[in-house]
Amino acid sequence: MTTLPSPQRGALFALIGTILIWAYSWVVMKQVLAYAGPFHFAALRYLLGAGVLFVALLLSRQSLRPPPLLPTLMIGLCQTAAFQGLEQWALMDGGAGHVALLAYTMPFWAVFLAWLVLGDRPTARHWVGVALAAIGLVCIIEPWHALGSALSTTLAIAGGAAWAAGTVLSKRMFQRHAPSVLNLTAWQMLLGGMALGVLALVTPERAIEWSGAFIAGLAYSVLLASSLAWWLWSIVLQRLPTTVASVSSLGVPIVSVMLAWLILHERPSVMEWVGIVLVLLGLLTISGVGRRRAVR
Repeated sequence: MTTLPSPQRGALFALIGTILIWAYSWVVMKQVLAYAGPFHFAALRYLLGAGVLFVALLLSRQSLRPPPLLPTLMIGLCQTAAFQGLEQWALMDGGAGHVALLAYTMPFWAVFLAWLVLGDRPTARHWVGVALAAIGLVCIIEPWHALGSALSTTLAIAGGAAWAAGTVLSKRMFQRHAPSVLNLTAWQMLLGGMALGVLALVTPERAIEWSGAFIAGLAYSVLLASSLAWWLWSIVLQRLPTTVASVSSLGVPIVSVMLAWLILHERPSVMEWVGIVLVLLGLLTISGVGRRRAVR
């Protein structure tokens, strides 16, 4: 039996932690909309989350000096501002499980962006996987029924594409500049959170209701989903190949669908289950997991 090297083993544990934390966060993100507008909540979440990470930098005696500013800003705008802003907005009219599924089409877009930005040219296996994932995406959306909000669906998919851009840009940052994982996470989150703050200030929304439920949801989102989980995700990106990391993260929407079913009573349709299976098969094909196992 082959033992994983220590860095990869650590990345595996980081990936499991990320999946569990983020899966439940979609339920929390849906619930807090009863007490605040989407952009105000997202801005609070990430500005406070960045603050927690900067405290962690101080406690661990790491440098507060920012990574190269322009690439860090681009990561923050894609991975924090666009991804989280669009997904929180999508949750206004869409179910938590459905929006999570569409957001996690991220690996689908990452294949194309990695080709354009990193020069990772897709193989025939990748194209087969992309085709399966695309069919699965159509099954999840079910455009022939006009179910749910078309705006919510569009926002959720756009958010997934923005996250893919942030993922690829983060990988390039690690390749070119090798920043500290914690340092990059903190700075991109601060810059993205500031962009969300500006958006919240200029967008008319309901006033925040500072109830116990809202504070609990905000605390979970700041301390776990925004701070700890994004740091863990950066470790995953740094130590695992982009495609493998992206595909492995698909555990999040599957667990999210289950939790939304149990907690929010959002029962998936038969076509959504078919779509989930096809997307998983497609993205597992993209990653080449089975092929590598067979080679061993």
